[in-house]
Amino acid sequence: MLIIPAENAVNWKRPPWVTLGLMLSCVLVFLFYQAGDSRKLQQAVDAYVSSDLPLLEEPAYEDYLQRKIRFEGEDDQALELQRFQELKAGGERAWLAASLLMDREFYQYLLRNRDIIWAPADRVLWLEQRSRIEETYMERLSAQQLGLIPAQLSLGTLVTYQFLHGGWGHIIGNLIFLFLLGFTVEKALGPGRYLLAYLLCGALSGAVFTVFSLGSYIPLVGASGSISGLMGMYVAIYGLKKIRFFYFLGVYFNYFRAPALAILPVWLGKEIYDYWFAGATGVAYLAHAGGLVAGAGLVWLLGKSWLQVSEAFFEPQENEQDERFTTGYAQAMASLGRMDFDLARRQFEAMREQYPDRPILLEHLYNLAKLRPDRPEYLSRTRELMNDTLSRRQPEQMIATWQEYLSKGESHHPLAAQDHNRVLFTSLRQHDLKAAEKAFERLRGADDPVLTAEACRLLAEEFEKLQMAPKARHYRQLLQAS
Repeated sequence: MLIIPAENAVNWKRPPWVTLGLMLSCVLVFLFYQAGDSRKLQQAVDAYVSSDLPLLEEPAYEDYLQRKIRFEGEDDQALELQRFQELKAGGERAWLAASLLMDREFYQYLLRNRDIIWAPADRVLWLEQRSRIEETYMERLSAQQLGLIPAQLSLGTLVTYQFLHGGWGHIIGNLIFLFLLGFTVEKALGPGRYLLAYLLCGALSGAVFTVFSLGSYIPLVGASGSISGLMGMYVAIYGLKKIRFFYFLGVYFNYFRAPALAILPVWLGKEIYDYWFAGATGVAYLAHAGGLVAGAGLVWLLGKSWLQVSEAFFEPQENEQDERFTTGYAQAMASLGRMDFDLARRQFEAMREQYPDRPILLEHLYNLAKLRPDRPEYLSRTRELMNDTLSRRQPEQMIATWQEYLSKGESHHPLAAQDHNRVLFTSLRQHDLKAAEKAFERLRGADDPVLTAEACRLLAEEFEKLQMAPKARHYRQLLQAS
């Protein structure tokens, strides 16, 4: 059974660059750094088969598996013993060599017990030939160099193991889940904190795996622990909010909605159950469980400080915003149709708080305020609309709004000198000298000598450029008189 969250869609206008970068890093490491592993392993197998090691190690390996079955009760070793005997009977020398070389626990067993297993001459021969293969080939495999080996734990490998993978199926599966979870968590936390949290979850996941595998020489590789951390962060970010999940069961799949945190114990229980009952599958279930707990724990512990979710994360997507805007706008227009102007005004004001970048809402508020030009609201809406049209580079509409206010509201609540001055400057840039002169007359009446003198100078210069001497002389005289 597979359950993954599917609440969000990718916004390709703002790509999840860190998630894409992590995916690319894993692919590049797999294609270029790990590409030599198969060649090194093949060379190790060839060297092993052509040496005396099969004669020395095969009896020891059979005894090693039998001892595990007899003394440790490891039933999965019975299957391994059966497979070993079948390969031996079938003369599959290369497969036998690969099995013995890749069993790192068996190699450590030989190192510890070589004095008991072989006579002195055989022991010297084994140590010489096996050490050469180990140093030349096996120790140079990517998993041995940068994988997480619990018995040889280092801070570096807690990070590097996250970028290694065991095969195409392993890396493709991990990259799919990294993308599905990563772009949402990256959007919630921001690129920098997301990257640190991702690596930290992987490190904590590796630490949990190490605690339950103390002394093991089997390397852990893969981004599964880090991705489990993303899953833990994902559900912790949403908390008890109901989100959409996709599930796949056999050949049937569908979606359901549930509180995000309700799924966390389901995932955690599955990983622990698989660890105890699934047998030797090669999957590090406890690393997954550690990642889940680490991711959720980081958000709970640091969610109000370092890992605080950005406010923009919970804003609806653009298509949802459009749907909400359309619905709210239709309701406000219906109120206008019923001539319920007070309700329409409140509705448009509420919408403008949510959608401040929609100029149509301000225009409706301006028109509603215009119904009562004697009220101060008409003055404030006029100034808002003048500023808005000017910022959107619509000077003609700005001048038209000013002229309309002069005819309707100026007698009740006069505009300030700065308002007329802005209209004068805008009119001059638009070469609308008639509106500029009208704005100058209003500015003179506002009793601001400094602004009036500057406006008078600008008008004089403008008329001089146009070789309109009488007009230019008129404004020069006004300037001298001031």
